[in-house]
Amino acid sequence: QVQLVESGGGLVQAGDTLRVSCVASGGTFNMYAMGWFRQAPGKEREFVATISTGSSTFYADSVKGRFIITRDNAKRTVYLQMTSLKSEDTALYSCAAEKAGIPSLYEFEYDYWGQGTQVTVSS
Repeated sequence: QVQLVESGGGLVQAGDTLRVSCVASGGTFNMYAMGWFRQAPGKEREFVATISTGSSTFYADSVKGRFIITRDNAKRTVYLQMTSLKSEDTALYSCAAEKAGIPSLYEFEYDYWGQGTQVTVSS
């Protein structure tokens, strides 16, 4: 019933800025903790950022100071603004929802997932 759809990915150059979005349909969005994960070819999926129902945030060390996660409950949308992009940021970026409302860096604790949006950063 709950569906997540990401958008905004694309091909950019190192140092550029890009914002990806995730729109949720169904469920009670304002009660969910939300997260962003990414997976590069040949690598395991890794945690990027999470935001609570009260908009407190937590980031992976690799993106601290460069990425910002925000949410707009009225639009049922969570965003990830990425600045100073590096080639190592190249990956499929997916959003996820945690229905208990508890933010987490562990993917197994999330209940719903989107299909992802591709971000490619040229060096």
